[in-house]
Amino acid sequence: EDRCLKQAATIGTALMVVNSHRALMLIITIITAMPIFSSFLGTNNVAPNFVHLLQQNNLMLSEENATSCEFLQQTIGAWLDVGANVQNPVPQYNVTAYVLWAQLLPVRCPFQRQNLSEGVITNCTNGTSFPKNVCDVWDLAPSDPLNATPDYYASLLNIRVGGITEYVETNTDLLTNTTFSVRLLVNENHAISLVFVTEFLLLSAMLILLLYGLAVLRSDAGRLVLGPLQRMLKIVVRYAENPLAQPVQQKTPKPRSRNSNTRDHDGDYDREYDSNRAQLGNYETEQLISAITKIADLLRKCWGVAGAGIISTNLARTQDGMTIAFNPTVPGKRVYAIFGFVAIDRFGEQLRALDADVMILINDVAKIVHDEVFRWALGNSGQCNKNLGNAFLMVFRIGDFNEVHERKARATDVVFSSDKRTSRSRTLRQRGRTVAASTGASNAKIRHERGRRHLDTGESLTLASLPGIQSFADRALLGLLKSFAGIYRDKSIQNWKKDFRLGAGVGAFNVHLMIGMDAGWAVEGAVGSEYKIDATYLSPHVNMASRMMSASRQYGVTLLLSQAVEELLSKPAQDKLRHLDTVYVKGSSVAQRVFTYDSRYHGVDFFLFERTPEQADIDAEAYTPLIWDTDQDLLAMRRHVTDAFQRKFHEGVNEYLAGKWEAAIATLREADDLMITTVLEEGFVEYNPDEGIDERIFDRKNIDYEIMNMRNELGDGACRCLINYMERRKGIPSKNWEGVRPLTSK
Repeated sequence: EDRCLKQAATIGTALMVVNSHRALMLIITIITAMPIFSSFLGTNNVAPNFVHLLQQNNLMLSEENATSCEFLQQTIGAWLDVGANVQNPVPQYNVTAYVLWAQLLPVRCPFQRQNLSEGVITNCTNGTSFPKNVCDVWDLAPSDPLNATPDYYASLLNIRVGGITEYVETNTDLLTNTTFSVRLLVNENHAISLVFVTEFLLLSAMLILLLYGLAVLRSDAGRLVLGPLQRMLKIVVRYAENPLAQPVQQKTPKPRSRNSNTRDHDGDYDREYDSNRAQLGNYETEQLISAITKIADLLRKCWGVAGAGIISTNLARTQDGMTIAFNPTVPGKRVYAIFGFVAIDRFGEQLRALDADVMILINDVAKIVHDEVFRWALGNSGQCNKNLGNAFLMVFRIGDFNEVHERKARATDVVFSSDKRTSRSRTLRQRGRTVAASTGASNAKIRHERGRRHLDTGESLTLASLPGIQSFADRALLGLLKSFAGIYRDKSIQNWKKDFRLGAGVGAFNVHLMIGMDAGWAVEGAVGSEYKIDATYLSPHVNMASRMMSASRQYGVTLLLSQAVEELLSKPAQDKLRHLDTVYVKGSSVAQRVFTYDSRYHGVDFFLFERTPEQADIDAEAYTPLIWDTDQDLLAMRRHVTDAFQRKFHEGVNEYLAGKWEAAIATLREADDLMITTVLEEGFVEYNPDEGIDERIFDRKNIDYEIMNMRNELGDGACRCLINYMERRKGIPSKNWEGVRPLTSK
């Protein structure tokens, strides 16, 4: 096949050659295989089902009384009436009999004994009228039922013995040791002949259709495929050269002589297109597929997950079978997600220094953040929704509103269902099956309506109750923390230290990230008009994530996450978080406990823990909650946090929340000193002990600019934030202090 494609001059020839070979192989395969498959798959189940039906009535009417016998006689009459009128002629007698002979045992009713038939029911003396030709066949029955065989009837009726089939179904009542049986002889010659004729006609028709299809393939390929593809490819090439070009109406080309000097724009383009056809490739479909792939990739990258619904909805919107005008303003849908804002700190200074080159810096940072978030998120849930200059909105999509509720309901059903069944419960269920059948439908409908009302009312859902949410949230946090580590490991980012415009050529510049996280619901959809739309998420939780990011600078930390995210994390992850404060965020009346995952880059050699993309992918796939105690990046970025510091800090925060501000200020200063001591002793920064910096830095009265700057750099930002807040109020809480304060930073 590949050799034929290479030798073909055009796609039309290639289609003809390839499909000719395939058609020939298909014809040979069908002619060979169809009779074989028909012998296995073409089973006629009419007679077995016929026997089974009569046997079920035989078993059900097993009692020997007048009522049962009357019902059995009527059942046999109706059963014979159906079997006698199945169209299946016997040549010699010209009858329509399908059932040639039948016997039902045991003999227990008077109508069975009156003609000494030993259970043979194919007779015309049981009160039911049958056509005379049917009775003629049934009258040929032998006196001894044992002699009623396919050979016996084949010889009498002059038909193929293989066309007469015998079916027997027997059951034994273990209590009475009574055998119930139905024995049946049927004539299936007509069905066999019909199958052979049908297969012959089917094979002939398929052969004719395939040959006809091959004959018209070349013309159809040119008319329906090649012509439109060439025109579409011309449009793609035109817009590739000039994206702002106006659509050109397709005109029917006029005949022109070879020596004509008339030149118009379309003619010039056609000739240029034909001359460059070899560069475009022999197969127009390949070019079209490549172009569509690029367009789809651009749509995916521009609109992300939130825009997927816009694309799919518009592609599916049809009117009279035709796609109608593009409408981006389709209704949104409610989803659950974890939201993360990542921003480059002090971006204004970098913008003024780098000017146009700031785009390169942003893209270097974006590559790391996008890669790590996508890598560590569960499945494909982690995506960048928006690139907002120096900030990125990362969305870890949990699922649609209805979808999440339904999955939680199914999981609940699985957890609280039981597979333990006793013989007694099985018996009771068997007995109650009839009653349940009448009430089950109504109960199911009630449950469905209740569930539907539950979903439609928008009843709030506790995300922490979702199965698997802990690993989902852990992965979301890991993606952002790995982004932090990647920033200080990536060579392209580190090269910016050497840029004279940023670091004066002495490596004084570092990219600082601010990260905020929140979790909850959002409306996913498109915002804008026919001129410009953006696929986005609208929610107070998106705003909360943005405010968490902005507040991280106030607390002097890299990452700040809300109580909503903390509740979703696994216990090992929660143990690594530090509760910083309890606040009212601007625009919200709900008290929020805010947390951080301590992350420090000064003095941490993240490049020592560099992994190839393949190795990093393996690490992400092998996630377990143990990663919080084993991952080298996570351990390194919070190596400066000691147990003594955490105890002292928690003590100070508790005093602060309890309104004991004087004690809280003293305790938090001790915690800050412990942090500075750890940083100096562990060698996170280089300094000369002979200069006495380690003594002056602990002198609170020393207001030297260099010392104060070093104290801020080495100490704990959260301690300073709370101390400053309390000192601005002279260390005295307000009378209505309830352990929560408004967060002024928006």
